[in-house]
Amino acid sequence: MLEQVSYVRAALKEPLNLGGLLLAGMATIASAMAGPVEPAFLLGVTAVVEGLYLVTVPNLVGYRRRVDRRANRLGDGHRRQQRLELIKGFDPREREAVEYLSWMKGQIASSYRRVARLSDDSLPMQELETAWEAYVDLLDEYRRRRNHLRLIDRQAIENQLRQAERSILTAEEATRVLHEKNVEILQRRLQTFGEIERSVKRIEAQLQMIENFFYLINDQVATMPMPENHLSMEFDSLLTSIEATREILQQTAPVVGQLDQLSREVAAARPTFASK
Repeated sequence: MLEQVSYVRAALKEPLNLGGLLLAGMATIASAMAGPVEPAFLLGVTAVVEGLYLVTVPNLVGYRRRVDRRANRLGDGHRRQQRLELIKGFDPREREAVEYLSWMKGQIASSYRRVARLSDDSLPMQELETAWEAYVDLLDEYRRRRNHLRLIDRQAIENQLRQAERSILTAEEATRVLHEKNVEILQRRLQTFGEIERSVKRIEAQLQMIENFFYLINDQVATMPMPENHLSMEFDSLLTSIEATREILQQTAPVVGQLDQLSREVAAARPTFASK
């Protein structure tokens, strides 16, 4: 997570401010050696001016906007580098899909600039980049959840559940409680499997929607001029859908996190009666 912006710290580090402090320091040293002005006076003036600067400049709306833009650029660069590292872990087919969508993003952006005369920092251009970033993030989540499903043998869990349910009918009272607990755990495992399976299908559909959306926009900008407000409406629909998918994934994120830990433990675990 990026550090919260401190406007005072940013103002203190401005080259103009640092240069002024350096000159003031040199003037103070020169005055101490042979100057007509008392060094203490120069230090006092410097402190007052610096104090006024740090009280005034960090609170200016224009300066805060400039600092925010600078921080956003740094944050974008950091997130972009993280995303590139993430893509390196994809398998060849997944990397090919990401790279092709990235190429298409460049084609669409070029057409936008030519047809609609939009700049790189215009809203549609930013939303185009946001859609591509969402594709990469969702593809990574899709890979993780799909791999979890491959680790789970649903048929084996269902067989264990049926066996546990039969055991309840014949077990003595003290042991029946344990079988009932076992049934509850197995039912929860099946429920978890179903939740992850549904989320994987949702992500898969969302990925396909993003791909087809890029194809559609690419076709449109290649054949007809589109006003900027129309482009914004097109992207609003897509980004709203992506945000809805993310909210659904957040609901099952704790389960996936637990399975991450479980997967690491299972690798070193020995066979148990539950697997027989």
